[in-house]
Amino acid sequence: MTDRHIDPERAQFDAFKALPRDTLIHMLNLVRFRDKAAYPDDHPLAGQDLTGAEAYRRYGTESGAVFRRVGGRIVWTGTMEAMVIGPASERWDAVFIAEYPNSGAFMEMVTDPGYRTAVVHRQAAVETSRLIRCSPKASRSETGFG
Repeated sequence: MTDRHIDPERAQFDAFKALPRDTLIHMLNLVRFRDKAAYPDDHPLAGQDLTGAEAYRRYGTESGAVFRRVGGRIVWTGTMEAMVIGPASERWDAVFIAEYPNSGAFMEMVTDPGYRTAVVHRQAAVETSRLIRCSPKASRSETGFG
């Protein structure tokens, strides 16, 4: 089994908070779902035989209002078709970029009580994930690529 990366570790979160806080940010999300959601035993959905994808949809539904309230929006979403460079065994079930007006908005979201309740669905749904903070560029010509 691969290493599980579900929530940020303290050092990763500290590195995120040390970056500029007043600029637009994009968060690249790569998510692999569990076959079966794994809720804590005391959660009402424990034993309901939900798939990881179903639990992740619940996470999106329940966290969506907070995400939008802080100014978040999905700027790109896609479906992984093939690994061209990288481990052949890696696959991602959800691939998207979320935009936030600044890192403070992201911090506000993840500390919101409603979000903290909803994130249990994400934790139950996800086998492993990557969340990569990116600084968006104004145009493709500035990057020197494509």
